[in-house]
Amino acid sequence: MANRTDYHGDDAWEGFVNRSRDLPTPHLLVNLDIVRDNHRKLGENFPFARIYYAVKANPATQVIRLIDRLGSCFDIASIHELDRVLEQGVDPGRVSFGNTIKKASDIALAWSKGVRMFATDCLSDLENIARHAPGSKVYVRILVDGSDTADWPLSRKFGCHPDKAVQLHVKAVELGLDPYGISFHVGSQQRDISQWMSAIWKVRDVFDELAAKGIRLRMINMGGGFPARYCGKTPPLSVYAFRIRGYLEHAFGVGSIPEIILEPGRSMVAESGILASEVIMVARKNVDDPHRWAYIDAGKFNGLIETLDESIKYPIVAGSSPEQESEVEPFILAGPTCDSMDVLYEKQPYSLPRGLASGDRLYWLSTGAYTTSYASVEFNGFPPIPAHFFGEEIA
Repeated sequence: MANRTDYHGDDAWEGFVNRSRDLPTPHLLVNLDIVRDNHRKLGENFPFARIYYAVKANPATQVIRLIDRLGSCFDIASIHELDRVLEQGVDPGRVSFGNTIKKASDIALAWSKGVRMFATDCLSDLENIARHAPGSKVYVRILVDGSDTADWPLSRKFGCHPDKAVQLHVKAVELGLDPYGISFHVGSQQRDISQWMSAIWKVRDVFDELAAKGIRLRMINMGGGFPARYCGKTPPLSVYAFRIRGYLEHAFGVGSIPEIILEPGRSMVAESGILASEVIMVARKNVDDPHRWAYIDAGKFNGLIETLDESIKYPIVAGSSPEQESEVEPFILAGPTCDSMDVLYEKQPYSLPRGLASGDRLYWLSTGAYTTSYASVEFNGFPPIPAHFFGEEIA
């Protein structure tokens, strides 16, 4: 069981619990003041970079409005996210279509609405951009390592070999597009900072090969990957920033770093959210079973999909009294649906109060990212998990 004070002070915690108390579970509570603070910290640590918030992490209008007011740009994965962003009054010139997998009709629609920057990683997509978004800036996503050290890997499906990136930029010039730069993503919740070093040197090689062909790239999109606070320690953001800047200066030279774009999602919003759930029942599978099972009303299909393969290990706080929490034992945690996949933590059971019983609440910390946006619409009839917001944007 997590030590709550490692994540939230008394005032912040009281604010969460007081707002949660009379709401039916499961629900998500998001403190927008924490989003604002995370945005500030990222800007302070990476003053040389532009922030493009990854809308997919939490596409709530309250979050979009706050990020817009703070002056950042937006990375979208679909025309539906584009509509959500534009409905909040965001200038389409501050939007990047960062998904390399997109229909030709979606490219055309995004261009018609003012988007002028697109990611790509293959010839057919590049040709669609040239046909339906003429003259746009394009940046090519390359394959990088990092799958072994990221909690949520993003390799293989996206990106191309650096040699292919060179070919695509040459073709982009022939097609009348603006060869803008290179992007990469070392994996979400990346704990090994050295993964950025190897990726940056791959980018430098692409820059050099294209410069020899007379094509000058201007931008590096380093994606996201900066960690949120879940279970297990990670270096502070300041250490990531110090070392990444060092890698950039070593590769490109002090004073010669290209334009840098960051696409934070998880690191921006995860810690702002607490998911409140209720224990439905507690059971043992047999009399000798060393673990009890706790079935709760939130599961893989209504908020906690990132427990898949136990990849993201959320800190959990029981809503019981300190006296009840004095003795703990391991529990296997499972969701409410009639699907055997809906088991959250079994390989690594969680220590929870021995007296845990039906009706008790469990609070899942750092759930502001990829919870409501991943939830199913109506699997087993369970509705999407509702979200409630408070803090600066609401005031």
